[in-house]
Amino acid sequence: MTGTILVTGGSGYIAGYLIRDLASKGWTINATVRSLKREAEVRAALGVPEASIRFFAADLMDDAGWAEAVAGCSHVAHVASPFPPNAVGHEDELIVPAREGALRALRFASAAGVKRFVMTSSVAAIAYGRQGIDRPYTEADWTDVTAPGLGAYVKSKTIAERAARDWLAMNGGAMEFCTVNPSAVLGPLMSDDFSASIEFVKRLIDGSMPGFPRLGFAVVDVRDLADLHVRALTAPGMANERLIGAGPFMMMREVGEILRERLGPEARKVPKRGIPDFVIRLMALFDSSIRQVTGELGRSRAVDSGHALATLGWKTRPAADSIADTARSLIDRGIVRV
Repeated sequence: MTGTILVTGGSGYIAGYLIRDLASKGWTINATVRSLKREAEVRAALGVPEASIRFFAADLMDDAGWAEAVAGCSHVAHVASPFPPNAVGHEDELIVPAREGALRALRFASAAGVKRFVMTSSVAAIAYGRQGIDRPYTEADWTDVTAPGLGAYVKSKTIAERAARDWLAMNGGAMEFCTVNPSAVLGPLMSDDFSASIEFVKRLIDGSMPGFPRLGFAVVDVRDLADLHVRALTAPGMANERLIGAGPFMMMREVGEILRERLGPEARKVPKRGIPDFVIRLMALFDSSIRQVTGELGRSRAVDSGHALATLGWKTRPAADSIADTARSLIDRGIVRV
């Protein structure tokens, strides 16, 4: 299957690999960016044939440009959503554009006669705000946004996905809708503008993290995640599906051990000791990015991607490869000097 597809957030990390994958399979891609001033830069990073992609200026909070971007498209991959590396002043700075951007993309897609709409959600919409879960989370689980202590990003992804599904139930017509819910996304960088999820690998190898906090993440490779999106876009029977895209849950200490094993002398700045929880909480007073994750100290949030495997035959490469490739890319690009 090929055709014309709209990919939103075309300058982003996940979208970039998805665009490459789609172009290699013969799709024509319309991609949104917030400003066309970045078109040349994004084209250079993508490295796909010039004729296979067109860029359109469109913002999550404005109707301008959306009708033109989705015109003639049979499919939409809505990847765009705010994910800043640092804490925001108010949670609505993330929640409102995430929700309104999803609804805006849905409205224009429906009006244009799009057949299938795949939204990039997150395990943040699945695995938070609930107590007493002693099993891996699945697609049947939902984050409880009323729980105390949830971060703005977790709320934004949950509220946006809920809003999208509610809108589809009322207005979707024949348009098929499903979500891909990834965990922390790692892998080679496409440009020096990398995603927030890569920041913890950077901090481990550049020496800015003096030890291992008791924090962990389920990880997934960006290349595998792009493949999951393509499968969700093209496989039959995807209406109302929810697909977790995640590999194993790994504590930072495990990530550090992989980095030392794979990088050798280049991993000399990777710490070897742990950091007590009280020290992390003290550091969070001065670092907003740390402040966002202090509630996760000592927690395990394993998720189960078995449904994506059973439904689509999707699987991930070894997490150690993704971690090593992330670090190698940071070093090769000169973002980290070792």
